[in-house]
Amino acid sequence: MYRIRFHGRGGQGMKTASRILGSAFFGEGFEVQDAPRYGAERRGAPIFAYVRAARDPIHERGPIPRPDLVVVADDSLVGLPAAGVLEGLDAHAVLLIDSAEAPKTWRRRLNLAGPLLVLPKPSAGETSDLRFVGAACAGAAARLVGAVGRAALAAAVEAEIAPLGAALVEDNRRVALAAYDAMAPHAGSVTEREDAAEAAAPGWIDLPLEAAGVSAPAIHAALTSVEVRTGLWRSLRPVIDYDRCRGCWWVCSTFCPDDAILVSDDRPRIDYDHCKGCMICVAQCPPHAIEAIPETTAASAPAPEGARPAGEAP
Repeated sequence: MYRIRFHGRGGQGMKTASRILGSAFFGEGFEVQDAPRYGAERRGAPIFAYVRAARDPIHERGPIPRPDLVVVADDSLVGLPAAGVLEGLDAHAVLLIDSAEAPKTWRRRLNLAGPLLVLPKPSAGETSDLRFVGAACAGAAARLVGAVGRAALAAAVEAEIAPLGAALVEDNRRVALAAYDAMAPHAGSVTEREDAAEAAAPGWIDLPLEAAGVSAPAIHAALTSVEVRTGLWRSLRPVIDYDRCRGCWWVCSTFCPDDAILVSDDRPRIDYDHCKGCMICVAQCPPHAIEAIPETTAASAPAPEGARPAGEAP
């Protein structure tokens, strides 16, 4: 049985990637199981999707703790423990990352025993389009497995993208097939494990019950989520231009769904530890004083005026 995980952020098409690959496997006569798994349904939050494919009926269920292939659409997730990208990777598993860094750079960083590949970038004269990264990941995975042909992949893309229109079908098919062809030197490098069994289920653990007077207040009391740094979910960061800000803080702070815009001295200040990057404030700001910039760019720039230092309580 092939066991494959796709890791990415909400909005990058990992659910679509798993469905495309699952449909392609099905077109080649495999029994297939594919499903996404995510917590808060918010753009930018880490999610993963998984695919199982076998010639025999599949009786396993749930996440894949020991994958044959892990595909990562956003390389910033590799170093994020909560994303679980490296879970279960061993000498057998192949890791494929969509990244501008070379494979040797990632191998030095991660010190992995198994194969590590980077999804090739477009050739000269072409540009990559982040809208189709899911299709690229599905196409590359199909070639690495070696059990899916170009025709089955193209048909799977058409079947999954057809409701969105012919133009998007063609764009996704082009990207998927280009990634499929680019991984030709590594075709068939993903193989099924000889040890087919999944990891053993953990033993039953009995936990003592706490009295309501101990546990209940901790659930309902205020400020219990301060240590949950949901700002790690962001792919875009809102930045306030105070030269353009008119001080109408009641607009952005009211619309912020996570109360991540604080106000002091009649000026809004963004709590980047807990801002998830939904960009509602960017859309609602009357003078357009809040701009969205890539998180990778913001991380290397000086902290914006008004930003609260990481770890400081609001």
